[in-house]
Amino acid sequence: MFELTIKGIVTGFILSIMIGPVFFVILETSIRRGVKAALALDLGVLISDLVYILIAYVFYSEVSGLINGENKGILKLIGGILFVIYGAFTYFKKPKEEKVDEVGNIVQNSTDYFMLALKGFLLNFANPLVIFYWFSVITMGAKNSEHAGTNENSILFFLGVILITFFSFDLLKILGAKKLRPLVTEKLLVALNHLIGIVFFGFGIFLVIQGIIGEV
Repeated sequence: MFELTIKGIVTGFILSIMIGPVFFVILETSIRRGVKAALALDLGVLISDLVYILIAYVFYSEVSGLINGENKGILKLIGGILFVIYGAFTYFKKPKEEKVDEVGNIVQNSTDYFMLALKGFLLNFANPLVIFYWFSVITMGAKNSEHAGTNENSILFFLGVILITFFSFDLLKILGAKKLRPLVTEKLLVALNHLIGIVFFGFGIFLVIQGIIGEV
């Protein structure tokens, strides 16, 4: 179990430092809207990961056929198109004026937090590489458990360690990004929108190309 714990921490750390498109959105949200807003967004990402894990765990054989069969290219193509659209929208989006209190903090309500969580969920869920990743992680956990002679619950423990590690390092990134908040200007917000738009657009094109090549 100790070996499985170490592997879970390492895997969670690698997942956290992977610079994917959602990574930039979390940092931008922390800089622009604060820690609570970024945590709400990250919670949505975490929930989508849990949904993907549940799908991959419960429907293991079906998911195996899905991500290794002919539908693999279609999933990447659809996900890529969604990211291209979101990237283009974000690039040309103008930062809206936010209500701030006397301290300078952005005023937000429960609806804002819910929408941020939903945004994090959808952005992460739209990425087909996430299901591929979690399926690989579950396969690795199953092999490690089988090798160690442990029961099926050890896989759930392994996944739990990964998620806790992943969320903990995300929290550190969010708190670190908050330090840049005093430097926020309208030009910086526009630049962040451009950066995130380019990242999502480029990532979407990458998925579309992979999807087309996979279908050839």
